[in-house]
Amino acid sequence: MDVQTWTYIIVGFTFALYIGIAIWSRAGSTKEFYVAGGGVSPLANGMATAADWMSAASFISMAGLISFMGYDGAVYLMGWTGGYVLLALLLAPYLRKFGKFTVPDFVGDRYYSQTARQVAVVCALFVSFTYVAGQMRGVGVVFSRFLEVSVEWGVAIGMLIVFFYATLGGMKGITYTQVAQYCVLIFAFMVPAIFISIMMTDNPIPQLGFGGTLEDGTYLLDKLDNLHQELGFAAYTSGSKTMIDVFFITAALMVGTAGLPHVIVRFFTVARVKDARISAGYALVFIAILYTTAPAIAAFARTNLIETVRDAEYASVPEWFSKWETTGLIQFEDKNGDGQIRYVKDASINELTIDKDIMVLANPEIANLPNWVIALVAAGGLAAALSTAAGLLLVISASVSHDFIKKMVNPNISEQGELWAARGSAAVAVLIAGYFGINPPGFVAEVVAFAFGLAASSFFPAIILGIFSKRMNKQGAICGMISGLLFTLGYIIYFKFGEVLFGLSPEAVAPANWWFGISPEGIGTLGMLINFAVSFIVMSLTPPPPAHVQDLVENIRYPRGAGAASQH
Repeated sequence: MDVQTWTYIIVGFTFALYIGIAIWSRAGSTKEFYVAGGGVSPLANGMATAADWMSAASFISMAGLISFMGYDGAVYLMGWTGGYVLLALLLAPYLRKFGKFTVPDFVGDRYYSQTARQVAVVCALFVSFTYVAGQMRGVGVVFSRFLEVSVEWGVAIGMLIVFFYATLGGMKGITYTQVAQYCVLIFAFMVPAIFISIMMTDNPIPQLGFGGTLEDGTYLLDKLDNLHQELGFAAYTSGSKTMIDVFFITAALMVGTAGLPHVIVRFFTVARVKDARISAGYALVFIAILYTTAPAIAAFARTNLIETVRDAEYASVPEWFSKWETTGLIQFEDKNGDGQIRYVKDASINELTIDKDIMVLANPEIANLPNWVIALVAAGGLAAALSTAAGLLLVISASVSHDFIKKMVNPNISEQGELWAARGSAAVAVLIAGYFGINPPGFVAEVVAFAFGLAASSFFPAIILGIFSKRMNKQGAICGMISGLLFTLGYIIYFKFGEVLFGLSPEAVAPANWWFGISPEGIGTLGMLINFAVSFIVMSLTPPPPAHVQDLVENIRYPRGAGAASQH
């Protein structure tokens, strides 16, 4: 069977599985809708957390970034992995002890302020919509190539599937759907990696094949370095980013992970604080399987790509090249009219443009793997994108229905009314997410990096100070969140979209004008520092929190033996 037939079969089967799970586990109460009833097992929650956390950026885009950036791409690997460790150790047990549905719920109660809750809701919406844009972009990339439909139709199909199981099942449906999605995405990621590792290095373990030798006896990375330098690129194993930018991007991704509301809410779905810690450990193991494999896939794909397209005759390119070309994600311009593909760093003579987001998806095709493997990777990419999109949509709907409508607008709303409000807000969020998927502001990992920066500069200081500082008050937290978010958002908009929105010249938004050499992807770290500084300054000038709030903080800090936390 051809690739498209296999794709219809495998993707169709996985979609039917997700919908079936959603029907089986549909939510009948707000507790089931927001936190899956609070009774998910640690193992299942660990798998669901891994699927929720490993988005299209992890599955599709991260290996593509490393493939093109080489050593510099490792900042994404380090930042996202370190961030999860930070989340598991510093935040998850304490937030679980607090026992609230959402991050704005924690912020509102900890800082005894509706204003603080409103700011947290705005931050959650900013972060979640920015993040979900990257997921829908990933859905569009997969559908446009493998189902050979337009990006618009691809995004529409993805929206429909997510809407169905996210609004019907809520967190309960999403949790068990994400368990299935983790199994699909990790199998889809590892199978081609093992295939290609055996083909190239005769080693079935990709992590070892990454440092292994090829048939001619040369090391894989040495060969890749030579190929890069022959084409005018920097050596694959050398870095070009400044040390400060590497540090700031890594830190933004780390603390941004720890502030992501859709990941934090996962730890409210288990019965006990102990279970939150155990599920965090399970999730770290499940995440490590993909993250330790990504650099190997990046190196395999880059080597095969260069050897396939370098100085090739355009008239005789493989079928996969033509298929991706129809999506617009590969573009060839025969500048000298000789019919050969010239792929070099020098933009004036380079004839080939390749979108970073295709590398993982095209990797099995470039390596001539069986058609069913190619289709499996498509299903894995969709599983990664849809699992995270569903979690984000739940955060958006909970922020609107629980934190805004129930807590601020209509405290007397019935449980059934709140449930319908949650589903309605999820429907609106799906439509907005679909728009961003059709008109994305960048490639997947770049868009997601912006979301992490916004989370780092807004949520992280408020959460960490809310847990570990009894003296931090509402005035400090509110001013800190607003200042961090506005600074980071303004910096990203200026340098990434200044030409389009404000008519700025390319020179004005060039890297030479970045503050201290910090890129927009890393500016969230500086925003976080501003948040901390403003919070402490305002705190020192305003009264301390009430005694009962300080007692609450003391109680949160000692989760050991707490047992089941109460839900409100």
